[in-house]
Amino acid sequence: MAEKEKELSEIVSNNNILDSVEVLEEYSRDSSFVSRVRPKCIVKPGNADQILSLVKWANETRTPLVPVSSGAPHFRGDTIPGTGGAVIVDMSEMKKVVRVDRENRVAMVEPGITFSELIAQIEQVGLRLNMPLLPRKSKSIIGSMLEREPVIMPLYQWDAQDPLSCIEVIFGTGDVFRTGGAAGPGTLEDQWRTKQAQVNPTGPGQTDFARVVQGAQGTMGIVSWATVRCEAMPTIQEPFLAGSESSEKLSEFIYRLLRLKLVDECLMLNNSNLSAIMANSHEEYGNLKNALPSWLLFFSMAGYQYFPEERLAYQKKDMEETAQQIGIEPVKAISGISAYKLLKTLEKPAEDPYWKLRHTGACQDIFFITTLDQVQKFVQVMYNIAEQYGYPTSDIGIYIQPMVQGTSCHCEFNLFYDPTSKKESDKVRELYARAGFALMNAGAFFSRPYGALTDTVYRRDGETTVALKKVKRIFDPNNIMNPGKLCF
Repeated sequence: MAEKEKELSEIVSNNNILDSVEVLEEYSRDSSFVSRVRPKCIVKPGNADQILSLVKWANETRTPLVPVSSGAPHFRGDTIPGTGGAVIVDMSEMKKVVRVDRENRVAMVEPGITFSELIAQIEQVGLRLNMPLLPRKSKSIIGSMLEREPVIMPLYQWDAQDPLSCIEVIFGTGDVFRTGGAAGPGTLEDQWRTKQAQVNPTGPGQTDFARVVQGAQGTMGIVSWATVRCEAMPTIQEPFLAGSESSEKLSEFIYRLLRLKLVDECLMLNNSNLSAIMANSHEEYGNLKNALPSWLLFFSMAGYQYFPEERLAYQKKDMEETAQQIGIEPVKAISGISAYKLLKTLEKPAEDPYWKLRHTGACQDIFFITTLDQVQKFVQVMYNIAEQYGYPTSDIGIYIQPMVQGTSCHCEFNLFYDPTSKKESDKVRELYARAGFALMNAGAFFSRPYGALTDTVYRRDGETTVALKKVKRIFDPNNIMNPGKLCF
């Protein structure tokens, strides 16, 4: 046994150190265009103490660590080592739901907990998650929230960090740090005895350290647990669909719905993406896409514990008046797609095969933050570039997710292609890089760039890059945490 592996076996058992060629090859690649890099080995810690020991060992040996919490398939290249000799720290087996607090609507989980695993537990006490759009079954909740994936109930999102609350992070220095209300005083048990629930995400002090970790792709530290803000389970729900050939008309409707606080779930898809989600075969996908309008808005209204029917009645009345003013007709079904069935689909993780891979085998995502009134401008930019590369604009999936009560939105373009075709793969690889550049020039804000877009983003803002490198030196002075990602 090599010296490093022998040292690792003193931290975790030999059964939790994987180094077979097949396993290393699996971790060396994903569905992105990031170049393959084979790790030295994979280590599966079982608790925070083992993570801390791994970070200390990595500092002593100058070994790069790459944190991973979600299972395959991966899509963005952030879990592929950026340098040789790296050790993958796979936390997917840290499966403890530490605590569920119904009164404060918060759950504390370890990084291996997936959406379906937590949903099963919190439903028993009348809570639900504010989820991203159809996460894959193997997706870690903590991984998703550290990546700031947008959630489908913007009414209950108060800033870009939400619904992530407090975290425990082992920084690259080997220091263990708790953010927000979890910082103290006292231990977690002491706080629980005095009815504290680690809900408040800000602090300690004037600096919000969770924001240093969120979006950092594992380059600052490793999160060993997090608290996730949950929402009350509604007593009744009534979902709707609205179709239009104009995204601007639906965007104006979204603005008004959220300003009046009328809806819970609220998102917009084009016909390609809704068909990809709802169709079970390639033939059904094509037929459905041809039958649907170009753009579809999905939203759901709800009543809760107190006077649910009365609440829903006045919400519907206000919604219908607003729809009439804009010229929108909300309905219960469009082209055979039931709004209720779509609601039930969105309340759970995606079924296998994953919807982005179901019909063509591969997908590349380009996403950024903008405002709803700018969406059509970016759609046109994307279409112009796609036409230059011979990619059919009708095949581009588009997902628009209002964020933070409608003050901004997540705009995502999904490029579906056949990964077995070198011609298609090369076309999408070039289109991905060129479109990202053009969208940036048009004003798109890439708040969490991955892969080929990373260098372009950080070259645009030299002062931010310098500042981030200073922060990196504070929290990871030996550059052991996922080196080669972001601007590090």
